[in-house]
Amino acid sequence: MHISTTALPDLVEALKHVLILLLSLALCGCASNDDLPDLAPDTGEQDMYEDAQRYLRNNNYELAVESLQLLESRYPFGKYAEQAQLELIYAHYNAYEREAAVEAADRFIRLHPQHPNVDYAYYMKGLAAYTGDDDIFSRFIPTDEAQRDTSQAKEAFAEFAQLLSRYPGSPYAADAKARMTYLRNLLARHEISVANYYFRRGAYMAAANRGRYVVENFERTPAVADGLAVMIQGYILLGMDNLAKDSIDVLAMNYPEHPSLNENGEFISVYTLDGLQHSWINRASFGLFDPPKPPQFDNRPKI
Repeated sequence: MHISTTALPDLVEALKHVLILLLSLALCGCASNDDLPDLAPDTGEQDMYEDAQRYLRNNNYELAVESLQLLESRYPFGKYAEQAQLELIYAHYNAYEREAAVEAADRFIRLHPQHPNVDYAYYMKGLAAYTGDDDIFSRFIPTDEAQRDTSQAKEAFAEFAQLLSRYPGSPYAADAKARMTYLRNLLARHEISVANYYFRRGAYMAAANRGRYVVENFERTPAVADGLAVMIQGYILLGMDNLAKDSIDVLAMNYPEHPSLNENGEFISVYTLDGLQHSWINRASFGLFDPPKPPQFDNRPKI
């Protein structure tokens, strides 16, 4: 068969198109093979979920967070998606990522407001705020929580209160109530600590006002007795004798065993209604030694 030289370029061009077509088909075949696992997303989703569960069981919360986030990103509408979002809150919390736990809880509440376990998200928000100042070192270094900033305690109280308001029958309600009681006692004790600070600074009116705030706003907490004692001491130092006597009567009537009262129901302090009480050493040294210490009130049971 004779092929003219004039037709040769056309033949070469046709062969080139055929080769390009064959190469394209081969590449498509390779891509299809690579994508085969995506044809069975249920298997991959279940494996990823089981990996996350294993990390949670082993208390490896950092890897659990990564696994749950990856699961949700790959299968946002899968059968484990909602459960993974709930468990992500828990994993963040146990990884000491308190802010991330709150964000994850807020996101779940926003996306699934009618979910049967949405009360868990509200509970975890309160729990994250409740332990917001804690870290791994706080387990070994004891601190007086009443001396610390109480902003997160107030936030936790509000979150637990919201849980009880929305879901009073929640299985987390009892624990939330117990934590609210503890937080309320803590907030009251914090006010007494601030009053003690004011006594050291000589701000007696500010101290008395803190005591009165506890008596008026934290009734039925253990700090109320100290709140009355703070009021009494503040009024004595300010020369408000009538208010001091009235408060002593209230303290003696309701808390007769308070350490600030003697067996006759009289108020005991280095400062009395008759004025500042100096020791004989202080008087002999003309005030140089053994000065009266600022009054401090903390009559919590010693542990």
